[in-house]
Amino acid sequence: MFDIEEELKKLPEKPGVYLMHDKDDNVIYVGKAIVLKNRVRQYFRKNNKTPRIEKMVSLIDHFEYIVVGSEDEALILECNLIKKYRPKFNVLLKDDKTYPYIKIDVKSDYPSVFITRRIQNDGAKYFGPYANAGAAKEMVSFIKEKFQIRQCKNFKNQDRACLNYHIKKCLAPCMGYVSKEEYKNQIDQISLLLDGKIDSIIKKLKEEMEEFSEKLEFEKAATVRDRILAIERVSEKQKVSNISENNIDVIGLYKNEVTVCIEMFFIRNSKMIGREHYFFDELKDMEESEIVSGFIKQYYMDKKDFPSKIMLRYKLEEKEALENWLSNKGNRKVELKSPQKGEKLRFVEMAELNSRITLENKTKDKTDILIELRDVLDLDEIPYKIESFDISNISGTFIVAGMCVAQNGVIKRNLSRRFKIKTVYGQDDPRCMQEVVTRRLKHSIEDSNSSGFGALPDLILADGGITQIRAIKNAMNDVNVSIPVFGMVKDDKHSTRALVDEDKNEYRISENLFNFITSLQDEVHKTAIEYHRKVRDKEMTKSKLDYIEGIGDKKRTELLKKFGSIKNIKEASIEEISEVKGINKALAEKIKNEL
Repeated sequence: MFDIEEELKKLPEKPGVYLMHDKDDNVIYVGKAIVLKNRVRQYFRKNNKTPRIEKMVSLIDHFEYIVVGSEDEALILECNLIKKYRPKFNVLLKDDKTYPYIKIDVKSDYPSVFITRRIQNDGAKYFGPYANAGAAKEMVSFIKEKFQIRQCKNFKNQDRACLNYHIKKCLAPCMGYVSKEEYKNQIDQISLLLDGKIDSIIKKLKEEMEEFSEKLEFEKAATVRDRILAIERVSEKQKVSNISENNIDVIGLYKNEVTVCIEMFFIRNSKMIGREHYFFDELKDMEESEIVSGFIKQYYMDKKDFPSKIMLRYKLEEKEALENWLSNKGNRKVELKSPQKGEKLRFVEMAELNSRITLENKTKDKTDILIELRDVLDLDEIPYKIESFDISNISGTFIVAGMCVAQNGVIKRNLSRRFKIKTVYGQDDPRCMQEVVTRRLKHSIEDSNSSGFGALPDLILADGGITQIRAIKNAMNDVNVSIPVFGMVKDDKHSTRALVDEDKNEYRISENLFNFITSLQDEVHKTAIEYHRKVRDKEMTKSKLDYIEGIGDKKRTELLKKFGSIKNIKEASIEEISEVKGINKALAEKIKNEL
């Protein structure tokens, strides 16, 4: 048996990584430490731990650790183990999206410019990332229109030029109308544009325009002039005011009582090329610097494009180790900067402002509802996860149940579940409710990660009154858990008018809360009814063949294909029935007798 106190005494005073395991040996947290002995012991000492850490510690059954040579090595190992185990108490990115890049296959004689989400070591040039795919598409369209490069996917010589050439959107390299050198000049200009070297490209284009003018090739000079004007417009549109840095990512963070939002700004060559935001639940009691550290490890773990600087508000405890890790991964020096004044600070503030606005727009109404629900029902915590159950049957037949889930105030249809009643026969809704809730709770208790039900709910609402509440209480007693339970009391029009507890105390609700509860009630009722109809219709469409042993779907289909109906099968001879594929004489006799 693992004795935590004894194992704590054995911890070395060396850097390393520790893994916390629950009773089922699942890794629930991975952390690194400069001194393992000091860091791990903190979790098991009486101090002011946050509710999140207290919850994690309560689940720890045993731990293990790996000693390494330095803090840098510990950080690399920590990131790899987080990626491998995805522990639920670490900061985890749920968003695995890949960002678009603009690619130029410069090894080709006549390269094309296109969007890709995969960076390969193939000698091509990649520009990005573009957090907004629309911005990348807009830039590629601009390039193709203004620089007249080829737009066909599979380049090959043609007998005649395509329409793009005739409308002056392609130089027709397939017809030999442009030399490799001239085409390469276009690609070089495009590369300068995508690199943000606007002054260089405009200087080069002005020289070209003057050359064409001197040669009296005024049409070509006008084309170059229009290109200059277009580049100046698109450059001014993309330029970020007062930012002198060429290659930075900016992190802004904001959190409320429900969730945390991190906003990322991407600046390349003084241009804002995109932004992205991420939401993290159940981290409200975690230090901002700790959230940002965890985010950086997750976000840059598999990245191939690295900025030269990452701007953020917070001074991170593991700043030096993170910088070394990022620099090694990106094959370039990467610095973490916490600006105190000037343009850089204002830009961090802009990212923070956007994270606040993004979070408020997403959660304002939902947060108010959850806080109001907590206050009305006098709950200890905000009910982030609410589950509701409903039983559906006709006179005790085709009995099923539906479950729906509201996560952070939003109904998640993908988390809805349906149940067939297995142990109750006849009309007994409370016993059906007890069976269903017991089964549901066991799923999370036995394995909350892979069961499909996730963690236990913070609140259960029954589509019924006192009897249903008591049935759910009995279910919780069966599995030894305690969750607040209330019933949804209906008026004469079958609409929810109040919430009620086991002692028949009614809790009046506001109009906003009424709308939220009603939507939850409608959703669980719909889930149960739809499943009931499906089960009932399937049962009622069964034929007498379904009850004959030895007859499966294939044989039933073959019989009906040959004879057309049950009546015709009854009237057929044993010899005729045995002619059907898969039916021998003995089974034919059985079918004849049963029918």
